[in-house]
Amino acid sequence: MNLRLLSKDKLVWMASHRCKHRHLYVEHLSCYRKDTEEEIERIGFLDIEASGLDADFGIVLSYCIKPYGQPSLKRLITPSELASKDLDKKLLIDCIADMRKFDRLVTYYGTGFDIPFIRTRAMLHGLDFPLYREIKHTDVYYWVRNKMKLHRRRMEVVCDFLGIPAKGHPMIPPIWTAALTGNKKALNYILVHNLEDVDSLEEVYKRLLDFTANRAVTI
Repeated sequence: MNLRLLSKDKLVWMASHRCKHRHLYVEHLSCYRKDTEEEIERIGFLDIEASGLDADFGIVLSYCIKPYGQPSLKRLITPSELASKDLDKKLLIDCIADMRKFDRLVTYYGTGFDIPFIRTRAMLHGLDFPLYREIKHTDVYYWVRNKMKLHRRRMEVVCDFLGIPAKGHPMIPPIWTAALTGNKKALNYILVHNLEDVDSLEEVYKRLLDFTANRAVTI
């Protein structure tokens, strides 16, 4: 839920009126929606980690979706799933279910990687991937491309420039290789890396939001 998308008048009202629990509506957004029957856009920051760059050769190893200002929803593939014929099918079922909990998903170059990778793997497994116009999508990569002038557009470069903590667990190829064998330490490393990415993504989004518009593009 993103309060920054609301008008100033509405925020002032929410900050001066209380719900039945005696909390201000800015503190109890669920009560605000229920009492006013008004939906506040549910925003999630999405990132996946995969075993390769193409979905016909690679699989999804983990995903994280961070609700705005809240802890991440997350899922890591298990060693038993890696050893099964279905591979990432169960993980994708969970991922798609979590995606549908949001009105808008925010990614970093998700237009070119995360979203089509998940969609392609879902098609392979015969899963019900969200249809056109079902979930809105914001790709912060294009905000950076259009609103900033940096020597590279990788998120690590953006975070470093803006002073945002990022990549305490950087991508190390041998760890990704070890993860494919079911190595639990390697798999857990990948999940932490994934969590760090969505945390960084949320902060980059906040820093750039005032310079652009959240258009109604869909996944």
